[in-house]
Amino acid sequence: MRVAVVGGGPGGLYAAALLKRLDPTREITVRERNAPEDTFGFGVVLSDETLGGIEHADPVVYEALRREFVRWDDIDIVRRGVRHTSGGHGFAALGRRRLLEILHERCRSLGVDLRFRTEAPHPARLTREYDLVVAADGVHSATRAAYADAFRPVLTPHRCRYIWLAADFAFDAFRFEIAETEHGVMQLHGYPYAADASTVIVEMREEVWRAAGFDESDTRESVERCAKIFADALGGRPLKSNNSAWTTFRTVVNERWSHGKVVLLGDAAHTAHFSIGSGTKLAVEDALALAACLTEQPSLERALSAYEEERRPVVASTQRAARASLEWFENLGLYLHQPPRRFAFNLLTRSRRVTHDNLRLRDAHFTEAVEREFGCPPGTPPMFTPFRMRGLTLRNRVVVSPMDMYSATDGLPGDFHLVHLGARALGGAGLVMTEMVCVSPEGRITPGCTGLYTAGQADAWRRITDFVHTAAPGTAIGVQLGHSGRKGSTKLMWEGMDEPLPDGNWPLVAASALPYRPGGQTPRELSRAQLTDLREQFAAAAWRAARAGFDLLELHCAHGYLLSGFLSPLTNRRTDAYGGSLAKRLRFPLEVFDAVRGVWPAERPMTVRVSATDWAEGGTSADDAVEIARAFAAHGADAIDVSTGQVVADETPEFGRSYQTPFADRIRHEARVPVIAVGAISSWDDVNSLILAGRTDLCALGRPHLYDPNWTLHAAAEQGYTGAAAAWPAPYRAGSRPPRTGRTDAPKPRLTLMS
Repeated sequence: MRVAVVGGGPGGLYAAALLKRLDPTREITVRERNAPEDTFGFGVVLSDETLGGIEHADPVVYEALRREFVRWDDIDIVRRGVRHTSGGHGFAALGRRRLLEILHERCRSLGVDLRFRTEAPHPARLTREYDLVVAADGVHSATRAAYADAFRPVLTPHRCRYIWLAADFAFDAFRFEIAETEHGVMQLHGYPYAADASTVIVEMREEVWRAAGFDESDTRESVERCAKIFADALGGRPLKSNNSAWTTFRTVVNERWSHGKVVLLGDAAHTAHFSIGSGTKLAVEDALALAACLTEQPSLERALSAYEEERRPVVASTQRAARASLEWFENLGLYLHQPPRRFAFNLLTRSRRVTHDNLRLRDAHFTEAVEREFGCPPGTPPMFTPFRMRGLTLRNRVVVSPMDMYSATDGLPGDFHLVHLGARALGGAGLVMTEMVCVSPEGRITPGCTGLYTAGQADAWRRITDFVHTAAPGTAIGVQLGHSGRKGSTKLMWEGMDEPLPDGNWPLVAASALPYRPGGQTPRELSRAQLTDLREQFAAAAWRAARAGFDLLELHCAHGYLLSGFLSPLTNRRTDAYGGSLAKRLRFPLEVFDAVRGVWPAERPMTVRVSATDWAEGGTSADDAVEIARAFAAHGADAIDVSTGQVVADETPEFGRSYQTPFADRIRHEARVPVIAVGAISSWDDVNSLILAGRTDLCALGRPHLYDPNWTLHAAAEQGYTGAAAAWPAPYRAGSRPPRTGRTDAPKPRLTLMS
């Protein structure tokens, strides 16, 4: 096999070395446009996991790296002159130039042909001359550009400018320092990479960068000004550059990583923001996987497919974490009001890869100090602290999210709903929410939806609220009121979600006469008179909800249902006073809110569920969501339940762990209103992390409570918490500890017998 490697960075060099080591008969050529001593940046951070892979694949390279590494455990967060330190993190770094030297030496010793100051020919020519072309030519990959139609890259620029610099001394920790200047917030990321050298990255929002005049400064002036701004962190020492320039980070994603004989590696295939680690780490891991797949698979096609199949999920997870971290720093100014230790905890857990429990293992002293600052009593996890809205105090921060059960008859909740909601109330959550309860027969999603449009339905709900208040004292129960709008008159979810009924359909109404999906029923655009009728239907349902004994009411303005349809520009095409600008699109939902608030008891709280983005071009944006939240808060909403999407059928959501939380986080800090976070929050560790970091006030979990009705009680037991915020019902107390299982430990040897 003849292999051409385009790009002589760490990823390309390591791929070349591994491929040659695994099969010395391979003819491998690396082309690098720059000189061997040229490099950009200064230090490189590698994780223990990556180093383990290197050690297994090439002990020679590992040993050379091991001798060079600088290791440390601490992270320092410095804000307003106060430093907080968290330990136990474990980092290893070395100089980028030294890393390249080690890889050069290894490649030469194995017989790899290294060609520096050499431009690679066009990929089409390389594919004629070589059996495999490894494109490791970086974020601006010419190879990727040549076959853009095949790779289908998406490059997303972000909102900060940054510059890579260095200092001639070693930080004693990974250091994050915040500078609040007259122009805006700036931050320093610094870490040692040698006994006498550190990498320093200075970053700030584009508008701050321009306001500070960096757009008109040359490199020398920029370096000097950065050193002055962060003089305390640097101890008055100067900074130095190495081909340094202000740049904007771009996230690179490719639909495919291979095309024929060409395969992308490292930054050519993907990028991840420097704030969660090194792009070099990902490139080296790519090289390890590619070499292994080429060895294990019987053909090149299958090897490249296996390489992408192995690496893509790992990279996608890393990119999600990197995106969360990147956006945290972009929005850093939102968090400056936080108490110092909670700010530090927020920074440390920004990517969601470091969590409350994980940080407790690394540095229990630091984590306990953050908990004290938050107000946790000794031995009480953050999720088991109370939260008050008006006259309602929730005993803990866990909410059973509204989940449509589609199991009612003529809108009446029955035994199923009693058992379903009663079981989750007994399971320890602070608040149990009903499914969306419809305000009229025509407002149902399916024939199986519950309602509050008759006195009989109110009586049936009263049976359920009485059970919750009697059998699960301390648990509150809330009702979510809504109208299906254009998404109504459909089959039960398990019979065909969003599919029209085969018969017995009822007419639909919406903000505009637009069907939810092609082939679906087209709704009628609501007239002024119908809007008045709908307001009265919502108010009447709220009055019945109050008499039924609910503790909290949530107005459903999300997921493309009727009120959500007014908010989104994709579903509201009206030309009257209820369409057009965001203020006009808000008008009817706010009128409904006011009507409901007017009949809902003053001491009982009201929340509003919103879709903070439509996940579709031209739809509701995160900026819009903040304004929507502000508007409802100004009208008396006690909290905003922040969901996303389900507004248009052609949405493209970015799923992932806690993927909707950043929207809740932003609304909480920018609109200054309490929020409920929801969406792929599955572990009690996530709940503790989100609450303690200040990203949300409450966490709503749906599927985990379907899997385990006693999720909250089990979370308490697993954390050793036995307080009143998660009290087991008296009949269940005997089961408050995990059942015993058979012993699995073997007798320990006590004596050594000599023969």
